[in-house]
Amino acid sequence: MFQRLALLVCGALLATACTAGPADNSGAAAAAYAQDTNYVAIKAPERAGKQGKVEVVEVFSYGCIHCAHYEQSAEALQKSLPAGVTFRAIPAAFNDAWLPYAQAFYAAKKLGVLEKTHAALFKAKFNDNYPLHTLEELAAWYHTQAGVDQAAFLREANSDATKAQILADTRLIQAWGVDGTPSIVVDGKYRATNFKDWDDLNALTLFLVKKELAGGK
Repeated sequence: MFQRLALLVCGALLATACTAGPADNSGAAAAAYAQDTNYVAIKAPERAGKQGKVEVVEVFSYGCIHCAHYEQSAEALQKSLPAGVTFRAIPAAFNDAWLPYAQAFYAAKKLGVLEKTHAALFKAKFNDNYPLHTLEELAAWYHTQAGVDQAAFLREANSDATKAQILADTRLIQAWGVDGTPSIVVDGKYRATNFKDWDDLNALTLFLVKKELAGGK
C-alpha cells in the first residue's frame, strides 16, 4: 500500500529519475549565472525545514549513479557553505526500486549511523557491486558496515514515521519541480538546472546562497 501511495504522489517524475548529471555548457562562467538559464525560481517557495538562515537541499538516491559521482563534491559543498547555512539531504522515492533506499536513509538516521554509512553505501553499490536492492539486503549491509541490528533496521525502515516522512518528501520534491537526481534546491526558492560539472553546480549553489543571504538581490 505504501509503495502504491508513494508512486501515486510522484507520478510524473518516474521517467526522469537519475538524469540530472552535468550538462555540456562548458562556456558558462560563474559570473553569468542567470534565472531561467542556470536556475529556476520555484513558483510557490517552501523550505524543507526551519533551521539556518538559508537552507541547501540535495535531492538524491542511493540508487542513482550520478548521485554517487556527486557525493565527494556534495561533501565539499557542505564544508564551503557560509556560517548559518544549513545543508540537508532528502532521498527521492521516484519508483519501487528506489523506495528501499529512502527507507534505509531514514532508518540509518534514526539509528545514528547515517554519517558513517552515507558515502559508504554509494561505494558499496556502485564501486564494490554489493547486491543492495531490497530492504533485507540493505539491513544485512548496515549490520556488517555499522553493527546495526537487522531487526531494528527493518523496524525503523517500515515504521509509520518513516513512511510519513517519505510521503512528505515526495510531495515537496514534486512541488519543487525536481525531475532528476542529484538536484540542488536553495531555500525552497531556487532549483539549479544547468551546469557544466559538479564544481560548477557547487559554484551555482553558492551563488544562490549568497543571493539569499543578501535578501534575494
